[in-house]
Amino acid sequence: MSLRITPLTDPSDGPRHRRLAWLASDAEGHPVGSAFLRLPTDAGRTRLAELSLHVHPVEHRGRVGTRLLDAAVAAARDDSRRGVVAHTEAGTPGDHFLSARGFRTVLTLRYARLSPADVDATALDEIVERPHPGYLLASWEGVVPDDLARTFAASRRAMDDMPMDDADHDTAAWDVDRVRAVAKAVADRGDLLHTVVAIDTSDDSIAGFTELVVPGDRTGDAEHYGTAVLPEHRGHGLARWMKAESIRRACAEHPRLGGLVTDTAESNTYMRRVNDDLGYAPTHTTLQYQLDL
Repeated sequence: MSLRITPLTDPSDGPRHRRLAWLASDAEGHPVGSAFLRLPTDAGRTRLAELSLHVHPVEHRGRVGTRLLDAAVAAARDDSRRGVVAHTEAGTPGDHFLSARGFRTVLTLRYARLSPADVDATALDEIVERPHPGYLLASWEGVVPDDLARTFAASRRAMDDMPMDDADHDTAAWDVDRVRAVAKAVADRGDLLHTVVAIDTSDDSIAGFTELVVPGDRTGDAEHYGTAVLPEHRGHGLARWMKAESIRRACAEHPRLGGLVTDTAESNTYMRRVNDDLGYAPTHTTLQYQLDL
């Protein structure tokens, strides 16, 4: 098949990343595939490029994916990236494609979903209302309140040591501007970011957090973005406590939600156990692949 790869101008560049794009078309100009390469520009996040590649099912095995991949990898090298990462569902054509082209599996993510119909409200109330001496819960929608912004940004380092299998992930530098920018990005696309935190009452600092993104129309599935507790506050059941409160508030405030979705690294046995305890049911597995450059 005669194939043309056309670089495109992508309007989605942001203050913390830029993105390159390519379109694959056949001899008659019909689109048969596309590739996007996201290049984070934050300090500490410039080692890896993030690839998203799609080929029309009819064109599988027609070298469309290979040509698009070659273009993306060349661009990553030109940008001095040390690797390219891509995600695909286990057992799919994408899984086989990446493994056959030098990518190695570095992270296995287990997805799980909780339907509001399956929530045990009584059990959830017991978890949330059980005292945790030295801590209290707080929550907000959208941008973090000014009085919590500094310690909320500081609490983001709780994600730095979470189990990530063999993934060569960059460590983001979090500050108040960054946490506000993330909330603004969610709001700009029309969704709602809901955050629950555990506060250390000895100094009013944030000890841990959990985030849930609710779709703009308040229907469909909400997505957990992250749950983490600072090392010095672990062992008190805070993750389970915060996530239970997040579930309870989501079900009460957004009754039309279809479910809540979470993903957890296979090696993160603690959070997987928390999700199991709260009633999340496994749905599927995705793999993160990395090509070292």
